[in-house]
Amino acid sequence: MDINTVTSFRAARSRDALTLAPGEDFIAGGTWSMSEPQPDTTGFVDLTTMAWPDIELLPDGLRISATCTIARLLAWATDATVAPTEWTALSLVPDAANALLASFKIWNTATVGGNVCRSFAAGAMISLAVALDGVAWIWQPDGGERREPVADIITGNAENNLSRGEVLRAIELPTHALRSTAFLRKIALAELGRSGCVITGRIDEDGSAMFGLTAATLTPYVVRFDALPPQDVLTDAIASAPNFYTDPLGSADWRRGVSLELAQNIRRDLEATR
Repeated sequence: MDINTVTSFRAARSRDALTLAPGEDFIAGGTWSMSEPQPDTTGFVDLTTMAWPDIELLPDGLRISATCTIARLLAWATDATVAPTEWTALSLVPDAANALLASFKIWNTATVGGNVCRSFAAGAMISLAVALDGVAWIWQPDGGERREPVADIITGNAENNLSRGEVLRAIELPTHALRSTAFLRKIALAELGRSGCVITGRIDEDGSAMFGLTAATLTPYVVRFDALPPQDVLTDAIASAPNFYTDPLGSADWRRGVSLELAQNIRRDLEATR
């Protein structure tokens, strides 16, 4: 789509260049920005020219640049010659990529950070980050920075707590989550439709369990247990999630019902690995 309100474009190559002028917005892959009119936007600031490394192995986990494309993350996570074999939870990456309402062509342009910052309830990279205790590394316009769980920065459907001028620099995944046994399940009303519910669940090496609910609720919902919970305990925990919502792609009651079923499906799979 032609964004005919845009009259300027800047390639950012230093942090100083990230200060926004009135009317400017950040752009990376641009798969959403270029998909519909942006009447309040008069200029774009390109983040891809910051040349951040797509993938970095840290002493305590993995850093995924906000400008890393989904295709690049998928290729790295499924390459046994580069991804640590003990990071078994990387098996969630293909599932999350396939949960996007997007073709493989979009994967080559859309970015991990863009999916998180757009903050749609059905954002598949949000589901991945929530499942693996992802932390958002955020640069602030005054030169400071903050870190906050991805699950906490989403405040509603297409809403988050990023202030104007703040930049999502990267998503960081901790080692304990990457070494877990994890599963992802999704459902949509149409075979190739946008996710109406995504459930993730994992067991860590210490035996603790975590379940994440996205897409079915306006904000991510996380429950944690010291061990894999009994069926009834898990049912009660998922059923009590706030913010199940209704839209043309599913009613709140349907979303609640399928959430319970998918959570129990994952619980059975996790139990079978013990």
